[in-house]
Amino acid sequence: MTEDGPRNFFKTDRQSPIGKPVIRGDPDITGQGPEEAVQFDPDDPDSLALAAETVAAFAANTAGAEDNVFMLRGAAACAALVRGEGSYKDAASRAGDGVTVSFIRKWSRVHDLPHSIRRHVARGQIAPTAAKHIARVSGAARLHLAWAVLDHDLTVRDVRAIASEINDGTDVADALAARGITLGEVTLTLDPDIYGELRRQASIGDVTPGELANKALLAQFQESE
Repeated sequence: MTEDGPRNFFKTDRQSPIGKPVIRGDPDITGQGPEEAVQFDPDDPDSLALAAETVAAFAANTAGAEDNVFMLRGAAACAALVRGEGSYKDAASRAGDGVTVSFIRKWSRVHDLPHSIRRHVARGQIAPTAAKHIARVSGAARLHLAWAVLDHDLTVRDVRAIASEINDGTDVADALAARGITLGEVTLTLDPDIYGELRRQASIGDVTPGELANKALLAQFQESE
């Protein structure tokens, strides 16, 4: 890949406003609608006060069941509090005793993950604790690491170690390869007719099915930018 190629359509950071319940307010994912999900507005004093209360309860684990949507709500409150107060330190101070700068920073980063990753956190397919380590990584590497969790059942311990290696300068492909994972390798189930035609055209073109699929998908993704 080149910087002017496929990576143009990689969305590696949050695109929606801080505190907006994009995932938490999606009934297809959480079962609750936008009007039911708590929204935190960092520019509204009352909303910011609620965010501080939510962060304090989140840190103390007293706000409700320890589920993925609860975690995303806590992460949203952390991010909104940071934006409203202006720094991690001031946000932690506003939330009160027991809330550390490290706690605020980690969960704010989870809130800043792109929509495509947060959906899997809400569905329980990526553990919130794994998401915290994915969020430590920047750029396309964070997407590659997230998809490796889904495709190769990486543990939280694996994700933590890989994230540390990436931040120490190891290429994400090399970090995954050290664990027997080939970056970009995925198993797909196709309609039999599509599979047959893919094989036929790959044979005629003297290319592998993967090369043909890669070219077709790249064209489709670039058209949809």
